[in-house]
Amino acid sequence: MHEDNAFTAAVSLILSGDAVLGEIVRLSLAVSLTALLVSAIIGLPLGAALALARFPGRSFLVVAFNALMGLPPVVAGLMVYLMLSRSGPLGWIGILFTPSAMIVAQSLLITPIIVSLTRQVVEDLWGEYEEQLRSLGSTRLQAIPTLLWDGRFSLITTILAGFGRASAEVGAILIIGGNIAGYTRTMTTAIALETSKGDLALALGLGIILLTITLLLNAAAYATGRIAQKVAG
Repeated sequence: MHEDNAFTAAVSLILSGDAVLGEIVRLSLAVSLTALLVSAIIGLPLGAALALARFPGRSFLVVAFNALMGLPPVVAGLMVYLMLSRSGPLGWIGILFTPSAMIVAQSLLITPIIVSLTRQVVEDLWGEYEEQLRSLGSTRLQAIPTLLWDGRFSLITTILAGFGRASAEVGAILIIGGNIAGYTRTMTTAIALETSKGDLALALGLGIILLTITLLLNAAAYATGRIAQKVAG
């Protein structure tokens, strides 16, 4: 299909509410948002605790989480595959090649980002408000809820960064999801598949939607930063 015709057909698919395209987008968002929620529930308090607690091995954990921010998706997918395969320690759960396994893989990729960025935000806030909080009788760990709330705008940007990582991911979910049509096929895996098949219309349609989501995320992050500056200002 000629590129111009493919682009026109892609726009038509989007505007007509094509069922196949809509199902792929719905599944992609459901998986990524669920993984983001799981990662935020784990990563925000863990990152804050890592920023304020002092214990043997803390420095190692800080370095480890920072390193895991760049964990290659295919490695994350392989790790989850080995855990969830029939011969793996969690094989009895039986969720390999399901959206649940994809959520696990994306959570593994997002959580280190949220932990590391949260730790940095909370450390900076503690340095700024330590004397005031101690004067109110607050210990380091007791200050966590206060600091998380005070850094909420920066943490929203952190969460958006995690979602961006999840929504653009291909390798991990391809390994543990299987790219099954109507069940585990996401925007990124569908784009790769449809391009290889020569179906540029669907690939371009999904690419336009994914690009739009990325632009909206960046706009939201920018707006959040501006609001934070005004609140602090």
